[in-house]
Amino acid sequence: MKVSTYNVASVRARLPLLLEWIAENEPDILSLQETKVEDDKFPASDFEDLGYHLTLHGQKSWNGVAILSRGVPTKVIRGFEDDLWPSDARLVAAEIDGVQIINTYVPNGSSVTSDKFVYKLRWLERFNRFLRERFLPDQPLLWMGDINIAPTPIDVYNSPRFYGGVGHHPEEMLRLSRIVEWGLTDVFREHHPEKGFYTFWDFVLPKGVERNLGWRIDHIYATRPLADVCSECVIDKDARQAEKPSDHTIVTADFDW
Repeated sequence: MKVSTYNVASVRARLPLLLEWIAENEPDILSLQETKVEDDKFPASDFEDLGYHLTLHGQKSWNGVAILSRGVPTKVIRGFEDDLWPSDARLVAAEIDGVQIINTYVPNGSSVTSDKFVYKLRWLERFNRFLRERFLPDQPLLWMGDINIAPTPIDVYNSPRFYGGVGHHPEEMLRLSRIVEWGLTDVFREHHPEKGFYTFWDFVLPKGVERNLGWRIDHIYATRPLADVCSECVIDKDARQAEKPSDHTIVTADFDW
């Protein structure tokens, strides 16, 4: 089973790149974030023609998540399904071929002095509760997406400079660690414990990709039944260097499942 995650920064803007990548790599499951489109305007037929089922949770111009899968999705969840929590199209989940897939676009947080940062911390706490209330760590489960957190010093190209800012803040790291402690494994780090691997390179940095001035904020986490059979997890840096790319790139994990 090959699964991938990608913040597309608009699925319609990235459609040619995405369709070419899918044709070449043929993932069984592909999670997309920041699709930026309502469900009825999602370019569904382009992916259905390639043999994918679609599980969508979108909104106009902002956010939006989607799961493309070869297998038929069941037990679909869109958002936290909580009347007290805003539905801002950041979470979609489904069971596919016996595996629970959770795809999230975690809030960025904007700046540590903003209400958006407080919202990010509250969102992470709500996700932690969502995970613990609905699932068990001994079931096959994958959580993937744009997590918007570089959790360790080697996950950002200059940790001393960025530590304490959005995306590399101890309060974010603490909340992520509490989620992971439930029973998740960062499968990329299981295979690549060394520094120098990133998934996001800001467009504002001159030759940021060539200089590898990046952040690893797109993750794939697995419960133990899947982590034990993960044969590889890789970052496809080429997708970030393609024509009209997203500022993120694609992460792929293979499971002997």
